[in-house]
Amino acid sequence: MKGSAFCMSFCLWVGILLLSFGSCSEVAHEDDVKCLQGIKQAVKDPLRKLNSWDFGNTTVGYICKFVGVSCWNDWENRILNLELRDMKLSGTVPQALEYCYSLQILDLGGNEFSGTIPSQICTWLPFLVGLDLSNNDISGSIPTDLAKCAYLNNLELSDNSLSGNIPHQFSSLNRLKKFSVANNQLTGTIPPLSAQMENADFAGNKGLCGMPLGKCGGLSKKDLAIIIATWVCGAAASLLLTLGLWWWYRLRSSKSRKRVDGNGGDEHRAEK
Repeated sequence: MKGSAFCMSFCLWVGILLLSFGSCSEVAHEDDVKCLQGIKQAVKDPLRKLNSWDFGNTTVGYICKFVGVSCWNDWENRILNLELRDMKLSGTVPQALEYCYSLQILDLGGNEFSGTIPSQICTWLPFLVGLDLSNNDISGSIPTDLAKCAYLNNLELSDNSLSGNIPHQFSSLNRLKKFSVANNQLTGTIPPLSAQMENADFAGNKGLCGMPLGKCGGLSKKDLAIIIATWVCGAAASLLLTLGLWWWYRLRSSKSRKRVDGNGGDEHRAEK
């Protein structure tokens, strides 16, 4: 009897745990659906690229067939990647992303998003590996809290209207392999980064300095070339002016001597 009672109790607890797990999993997947619903409502979509996002279909894994959406598995509504590049979407970066908790890649590049980068984005999406917001019209500063996305490999922020400094906290992003902020309005010193640093990834920011650009407080190669060219032109002009004055003085002196010699000859002839 005791063995039978123990077995029944054990089975009951296992059943409760399985039901709880299933319930939590269902809630998590409902959040992913809520994430996409919120994004579709929040953004302007003139090309109707998101028309395939039909939430009337409730079959298992149905959102995994949506344009731009990749799931962890085809049999569950858990989003892995959200890639909505070059769709002419506009608006601000949607807050509904906070429901895509398991997201690893977010690509909103090549659109017309404006506003600022949400400072909470790493709280919303703590497992981000890739974030691409390039080629939009995003302004304001780069949030320091982006350094909390500890798993970031790629961070693309080029071709926006970002201003201010690159946060020095980014030095702690040890997994960062690609980082680009070209063609913004950034200023200050580039912090040391684990990413491969190329000039092209920082170009187009007049106020930025440090590796791989010119030294802070120094001159860029372009500015140095302009200064050298100006100095050479100035030196050449000064030399030509000096030579011209010397030649003019020599001609004048020669004419004066001839005049003096001519006057002396006339006087000598008059005495005779």
